[in-house]
Formats: sequence, structure tokens, C-alpha cells
Amino acid sequence: MNVLPFPPVQQEPAASPAPLPAPLLRAQDLTIAYDTGAGIVRATHEVSFDVYEGDRFVLLGPSGCGKSTLLKAVGGFVRPTSGGLLLRGRRILKPGPDRIVVFQEFDQLPPWKTVKQNVMFPLLAGGVKRKEAEARALHWLAKVGLAGFADAWPHTLSGGMKARVAIARALAMQPDILLMDEPFAALDALTRRRMQEELQALWEEVGFTMLFVTHSIEEALVVGNRILLLSPHPGRVRAEINSHQFDLAASGSAEFQAAAQRIHGLLFGTGPGSDHRAPGAAAGPAQAVHA
Repeated sequence: MNVLPFPPVQQEPAASPAPLPAPLLRAQDLTIAYDTGAGIVRATHEVSFDVYEGDRFVLLGPSGCGKSTLLKAVGGFVRPTSGGLLLRGRRILKPGPDRIVVFQEFDQLPPWKTVKQNVMFPLLAGGVKRKEAEARALHWLAKVGLAGFADAWPHTLSGGMKARVAIARALAMQPDILLMDEPFAALDALTRRRMQEELQALWEEVGFTMLFVTHSIEEALVVGNRILLLSPHPGRVRAEINSHQFDLAASGSAEFQAAAQRIHGLLFGTGPGSDHRAPGAAAGPAQAVHA
């Protein structure tokens, strides 16, 4: 009897890796320079980074490295000298309601408006109907723990409470990305720690996308899930750090302290993680580093 051979087994094609999602925000080789009248001052040099949906992306570096300038460029308030910024694939050319900034100073709340009116004001100015604006304001004031202060006046609030109003006002606008320029720098240490904790809890509940500027290594590790390290003036990319494993509860751990020391070395060229560049030397491509 003739035995027919089994047909050859068809090999399943190897599964290709899932494609990365498109970044929400893309910065491409951003160089930003100012004409001071006495000469050209370069704030940043060829800075590139991507921010994805749901990121808590931190720009970290010493004073004068251009991190706030980068934030203003994302906000549309500063025009890059070269390079480009894309939000959802569209070039950023001017400010817009898809990018809302929370600044360092909280006396920006008009004192003649109540807390609720302060949150409602940009909504009404943007054409939102009064009933919807009031509902959104009350919703976000409740989210930041100020439901009982809707009718309070700004001068009666503490610094931390004013910070919460500013965050509620920004999130009520439902921006694509929340821009935060050292928002807790003016607060005392205990209030600052509390606000960091509340911001993280709010992000876990709501899941917004945030670009956060700070010069504090510890704050960057607590607030961010990804950190871009910028060199001293002019700002160049030194490295990108993954820091999603840290929170305030981990801030006293040996792992947290080791990560902080490593970041310090990468920023200033000393200690663990140093790239050993001479001061002022150009940085190379960003390193992907796990803190």
C-alpha cells in the first residue's frame, strides 16, 4: 500500500510588533533664540521629544536651560527660531484652547470674581453656554476638593487652594494637553508636597496629558512618568528617564535616592550617570534611561 506523505505544515507568519501610537505632541529639533538688543541669546538648541496621550511628561533642568521657554513655545506664545512643534499632527503657530497653561503665580485670579466665576470665565469667553460653563466649573471644583468654596473670593484662599482653582480652571477647558510651568514653586514645602500628591491622584482618576516644568529632581520623579533632562544654558537634551515607578510614598527609598543622584550626574556631569562631557560641550542624542 502506498502511503501518501502529509502535506507540508503551513507556517503562521510571525506576528509583527504592534505599531507605536502617534505622539500627541512632537517637538522636532527646536532651537529658540532671542534678540536682546545687545546680541542673540540662544535658549535651547535642537531639542526633540514626543509626548503621548496620558503622559505626565516633565522638562527638568537648572535655571536658564530654556524649559519654560519650551513650554511657552508649546503654548504658542514663542516662535521657534528653527525646528517645529506638532500637536495631533498640526503645526503649532499660535495659542489655542487645546493647550492651557497653569503658571507659577496664583494671584492671576481676578479678585472681583468668585472661585466659580474664575473657573467659568474662560469657558464663557470661549463661547460655552452659561449653564454648561457653570456645570463644568462645579464638576472640576469638586474634583480638586473645592466644592464648598465655589462662592468664596480669591483673597480668602490659601496658596494651595489658589493652585487648585488654577488647575480646575485649566481642566474645565478640556485641553488636549495641560501645560504646567513650575506651578507649585511658590508654595511652602508641606503644601507643595500635598499638591504633588493631589495632582497625581487627579491624573490617576481623570487621565489627562500633562507637560510639566520643574528644576526640582525630586518633584520630577514624583510627578512624572517620563522626564526629559536639559543641560545648562543653552538647553540641550541630555537624556530621557522613565520614572513611572516612583511616587511620594517611594521618595524615601534607596531606589528613589539612587535615581535622584543619577539624574544629578546626568545633568551636571558629576557622580553616577555622568556623561563626562566638558562644561558647555554639545550633548549628543538623548539616552533612554530607566531610573
